[in-house]
Formats: sequence, C-alpha cells, structure tokens
Amino acid sequence: MSERQRNQSMNIHEYQGKAVLKEIGAPVSKGVAIFKASEAKAAAEELGGPLWVVKSQIHAGGRGKGKFVGAPADAKGGVRLAWSVDEVVENAKAMLGEYLVTEQTSDDGKQVNRLYIEDGSDIDRELYLSIIINRETSRVSFIVSTEGGMDIEAVAHDTPEKVINFDIDPATGFMPHHGRTLAKALDLKGDLAKQANKLGKILYNGFLAKDMAMLEINPLIVTEDQRLHCLDAKISFDENALYRHPDVQELRDITEEDSKETEAKKYDLSYVALDGNIGCMVNGAGLAMSTMDIIKLYGAEPANFLDVGGGATKENIVAAFKILTSDDKVEGILINIFGGIMKCDVIAQGTVDAVKEVGLEVPLVVRLEGTNVEAGKKIINESGLNVIAADDLDDAAQKIVKAVQG
Repeated sequence: MSERQRNQSMNIHEYQGKAVLKEIGAPVSKGVAIFKASEAKAAAEELGGPLWVVKSQIHAGGRGKGKFVGAPADAKGGVRLAWSVDEVVENAKAMLGEYLVTEQTSDDGKQVNRLYIEDGSDIDRELYLSIIINRETSRVSFIVSTEGGMDIEAVAHDTPEKVINFDIDPATGFMPHHGRTLAKALDLKGDLAKQANKLGKILYNGFLAKDMAMLEINPLIVTEDQRLHCLDAKISFDENALYRHPDVQELRDITEEDSKETEAKKYDLSYVALDGNIGCMVNGAGLAMSTMDIIKLYGAEPANFLDVGGGATKENIVAAFKILTSDDKVEGILINIFGGIMKCDVIAQGTVDAVKEVGLEVPLVVRLEGTNVEAGKKIINESGLNVIAADDLDDAAQKIVKAVQG
C-alpha cells in the first residue's frame, strides 16, 4: 500500500445496502426508493401494505430519533410508520427536502433527498450483527448482541457481557462452528440456529466478495413467524478496492460527502474536515496527527486533517492549498513538511504558486525540514510572500496559534 492509500471507506444508503444484501442472498424486506413526493403513492401501492415504513435516506445513524429542522416539538422523526397510502404520501411530502438532525449530524442536519418506502415487519425480537476488519488480528470479525435496535456503543459500555465478537480464520472461512457460536451469542435455537449459520456464511462471503469495510445490521430481527430478517443495513466499502467494483462505485452519493473531501480525492489527497480554525497541510499521517495534537496543546483547534503524501506534485500542492482556503472557518494555515520522499522545494514551489493563484488572506506559517530543505526555504524567502517561517514543529504551532489568536 502506498503512503497515500489510506484506510478510507465509501458509504452507501440503506436502500442500496438492502439491494446488496438481496444480491448476496440475505433476507430483506421489499421496498422502493423515491426521490420525489409525487412518486410516493405509486411506491406504496406497489408494496401493497397494510403497514409501510417511510425512511429518510442520509449517511447518518439515529434517523428514527432524529428531528427535522423547524418541525414542531411533537413531530415524528426520520423513520415513520404509515397505515395507509395517503399517510405514506403525507409523510413523503413532510420529509423530502427537509433537514434532519441526528446524533451523528451537525446542528444544521442533513437534507433528505431520497426516501425508502418499505414493507412493515412483525417483530418478535431485535438483535444486532456487524462485520468489520479487526485491525489487531487482521481478520474479519463478527460483533453480535441480543440487544438489537439500540446504540451498540452504549450497550458495550453499560453491559459489555452482552456484546460478543469472534474472528474468522481466512484459511478456513466461515465454518459450522462459527455458525454455532453466532447462534449461541444471539440466543437462537432449533431452526433459527440453522438460519443463523446460513446467514452468517452468506454475509461473510459477501463481505469478502464485495470488499466491504463494514457491514452493520441493526436490527437483525426474528419475525413473529420465526424467520431471521435484515431490517436495516449500513454498509461501507474499502475505497482502495473500488476499482474492482464499478457497480459499487455507481452507488456513491457525493451530495452526502464534504465537497472538499470529494475534491481532495481527485488529487489523491487524504482530507478530513474538522471543526477548528487552523488549516493544516502535512505529509504523512503520523506527522499530520502530531501537528493536530500540538495545535490543540497550544489552545487552538485544527480545521482539518490533510496529508499530501510522499509523492505529491506541485499540482497536488496547489489543489491542497485551494481546498484549505475554500474553508470559511480557516483563520490561519500551518504547512508542516518533513521531506523524505517528498522534496521540500516541490512543496515550497507549490505553495508559492498556490498563493499567487488564489491569494492569501490569512496568516501562513511554513515549517520545512528534510530533502532539499535549503532550496525550499530559498524559494519561500525569495517569493516576496508574507509567510512566517518556523524552525521546528513546536515553534510552528506556537506561531500559527499566536497569529490567529493575537
């Protein structure tokens, strides 16, 4: 894996996740995705009822408990039950285009641009199942609990004994004893235990085949007629493997992603927006983390994580600088480069070109060290730009915080 290939993942909507689960053979409810309120009636009639579930489709959890911006205090959340076609239509009109605030969004919420209308289910029990990559063992790991339909982090904190996890040896794959472990952890017996074994194998094989990074089914339900059923689906995919899955790439919804992060991907930059006011441009994830830490140490907050990687070109640096300056929250910029593979003169020239192209309206502190550092410093010093030079990381952090805070 190259230095710029990061452990990043691409998220998809629930209805898309349900389609993926159906494709690999997992049991899901019938549903229809709509993008306009005018499509709600036909969707509801196609499903037939008598109970429909109208679900907001955004990349955030807690939709059911969420609240729409400007809605009355007693208004329903982002997941609603409907007992008639008219009620489905009414809910669609009330939800589409509105901003939904959940525990995983900002206070501004996320705009609901699509809904998933799904058949209602008769629920006997709610369980939890997820599959992830265990970074400690480098194996696929199941995390399961009898406490479904709840915040699994809260369950793990309050009653850790109710959360069971186990790894799968890639040499053997999902074996019958894994199925028995899964059934026991979910307190499933008889035919339900057999269903758990079958479902576990389906999900494990699908996880690998689709290069998933995470698969979460919360809740996994036992219906009143004693069938296992995937009532929700949250799936993310390993971005480094997307080239193998053009069908998965088509599921990307860029409206759910930060526009700056989307732009960064075009230039192979690792960018994550944060809530602070000091923009950071660094090479290497470890140095980027250290830079953010020392900014916080001196009383400020980083506005982003931005790693330009070891092989960035002048064009990459210009793009990175444009992304930083496009963030209205940024009141100062710290460029911290330790040139190993990356050459300091490339960073310096890219910075000078970027400033000349987009202008510089906030303080800029530059710390360069490593390969071609003297050439890099010369480019900066002779550029005529109002750049604050720093001797080391500690000095750079103090200078940018002082420049921003006064």
